[in-house]
Amino acid sequence: MAPGVGSCIKLIVGLGNPGVEYANSRHNAGFMVIEKLLAGFPEGRFTESHLAESRVFTGRFRGKNLVLQMPQTYMNLSGNAVAPLCRRMEIKPQEVIVISDDLDLAPGRLRLRQGGSDGGHNGLKSIIAELGSADFKRVRIGIGRPESGKTADYVLSGFEGDGEKAFAAAIERAAEAVKTILGAGMSTAMNKFNAAEKNDTEKK
Repeated sequence: MAPGVGSCIKLIVGLGNPGVEYANSRHNAGFMVIEKLLAGFPEGRFTESHLAESRVFTGRFRGKNLVLQMPQTYMNLSGNAVAPLCRRMEIKPQEVIVISDDLDLAPGRLRLRQGGSDGGHNGLKSIIAELGSADFKRVRIGIGRPESGKTADYVLSGFEGDGEKAFAAAIERAAEAVKTILGAGMSTAMNKFNAAEKNDTEKK
């Protein structure tokens, strides 16, 4: 099987902050996608444990071993959870998908990307620093920027009304994007989801 296909993925990381006070915040988009994925799998398919300062779910998808991780270190120290788990399970950066929120994407938009900079996201910055590599796949979920007030307060709060509905729909699409990466590979997923987002924007 050619390099870069979905079956090479061994770890899916959803970024967020632990604690009920952050459960529905914009910054917890990654956690929400992991929860959406787990809810869609048959009961008992994945087993939860606590490793590398994370909630870790181990199971199989389409005949391959797969690990889902929700770091409990708080966002800015996400790399302190991801890097140790990768070392422990002998997982390479290119075998990892990281799901995060993105201030520079309009609310509800998705962007899939292979590698690149941290884009100002502290969770991604921490992971890149601790892994010593930026060569992991990204699923970015747009939350937009606040019209006023502090960015920190904005990302740690949730959407309301129509914004909440758009965000929930984006979480659903992000979970489907992850499944597409796993099943068909990153290139196919990028062509499908990035193109869909572009076309939707052009129609408006």
